[in-house]
Amino acid sequence: MNTPSVADDLLRAAAALSRWASSQAGLGAPSGVFRLLALAEDLGPIRIGDLAQADHTSQPAVTRQAARLCELGWVERTVDPQDARATLVAVTDAGREALAEARRARGEALAGLLAEAGLPDERVRGAVELLDQLLQATRGVTGKE
Repeated sequence: MNTPSVADDLLRAAAALSRWASSQAGLGAPSGVFRLLALAEDLGPIRIGDLAQADHTSQPAVTRQAARLCELGWVERTVDPQDARATLVAVTDAGREALAEARRARGEALAGLLAEAGLPDERVRGAVELLDQLLQATRGVTGKE
């Protein structure tokens, strides 16, 4: 049986590894910018308030981040066809390219670490499959409100 401490350890290790990969990748922008960009890509055209809620961040903070993403040409703002008072944020082709490049750079950093650690591909593949299973289990599961 899995205990909360095992779950905590898994989350801590995954987050630390992700932060390390970002720090080694030379992303050219804060990792939070790429996190928000990835979330906007996953959720499709989305209102700022909904993006803030999905990111567990304040709306003013996401508004500032979205403005930065607009300046970079990675997202575009459009009027919400459901409500002309609201704005939708959508990832542009340039944003998808920037996100793909960031993912590639992070992957290269991690690949180097895996090679240095001498971990067999089968063991790493098993870890990836475990994480994929956990992600599949999250589909349709809502968090505590």
